[in-house]
Amino acid sequence: YKMEQNNYQGALQKPIGSGFNATSTAQDVIKGIDLTGKTAIITGGHTGIGLETTKTLVAAGATVIVLVRDVEKAKKNLQGITNIELETIDLMEPESIEAFAQKFLATGRPIHLLINNAGIMWVPLRRNSLGIESQLATNYLGQFHLTARLWPLLKKANGARVLNVSSFGHQMAPFDFEDPNFERREYQTLSGYGQSKTACNLFALELDNRGKAFNVRAYALHPGSVYGTDLGREEPIELFKQLGTHDAEGNIKPEVAARLKTIPQGAATTVWCATSAALNHIGGVYCEDSDIAELDTGQIEHRYDEPSTIYGVQLYSLDENHAKQLWTLSEKLTGISFKTN
Repeated sequence: YKMEQNNYQGALQKPIGSGFNATSTAQDVIKGIDLTGKTAIITGGHTGIGLETTKTLVAAGATVIVLVRDVEKAKKNLQGITNIELETIDLMEPESIEAFAQKFLATGRPIHLLINNAGIMWVPLRRNSLGIESQLATNYLGQFHLTARLWPLLKKANGARVLNVSSFGHQMAPFDFEDPNFERREYQTLSGYGQSKTACNLFALELDNRGKAFNVRAYALHPGSVYGTDLGREEPIELFKQLGTHDAEGNIKPEVAARLKTIPQGAATTVWCATSAALNHIGGVYCEDSDIAELDTGQIEHRYDEPSTIYGVQLYSLDENHAKQLWTLSEKLTGISFKTN
């Protein structure tokens, strides 16, 4: 293989006919794959699709280090699962990320999979100790910080993948380089969420391009519209009514619920990106339904009450200049110089 292409401007952004689809489960995509001897780190791997991802990787032989904020809840949810280690992290707070990273770096263990899975959604305006808006801090800057610090151990694996669990929500907003922390514009929770997920896509794009020389590949992915996760615990019900997914009483419409993915289906794309041999020579792409996603150039009519129309990736989240600009900004905001060499 000549030095592989990158996915700047969506150059590689088209489905490859993986053989899987929206109904495929994590079990389906892991079939026949052995992860014995591999070490995975996953944030938020104790609940929702993160928990399903943890179980699937463990069953395939991996050792999984689960990073959580709430250890008691995690112990309960992970009961009876072997081959896991629990560590505390609060992705919103830089010193917490730093403390975990220093501790893990000291072990010298190679990391084969880093799954940046944890996220928050549609929350009221909050800021972390550095004044960074909470969705940006948790969903993106925390993963940048963690990945930067663990980089030596990703290189050491000589064949690692970094996965950013993104969302179709990236379509709600491009990244606002002028005012990322809503210091001058009015706070809108959907824009905050959208730009944090756009950032996940741009980060995977740039990380892959810088990392592939060291055999580290990066991916962003949308799990799909999934029923039964606790991601939406703080979402204002009014937003759901506006999106057409809930009735006047605030209950999800049964016909919408029936079309949402189950949690095992929701975890499938993460597991596919983590393990599929089809991605051995391709990275920096945004995936969904256990395949590379289609570029959305305005040809898709999206309706939130019709989950099957919630797909596609925006070109602005695959832009080379924005990806490089974001990397520089992220270094500035975190105070961390992330050199990949």
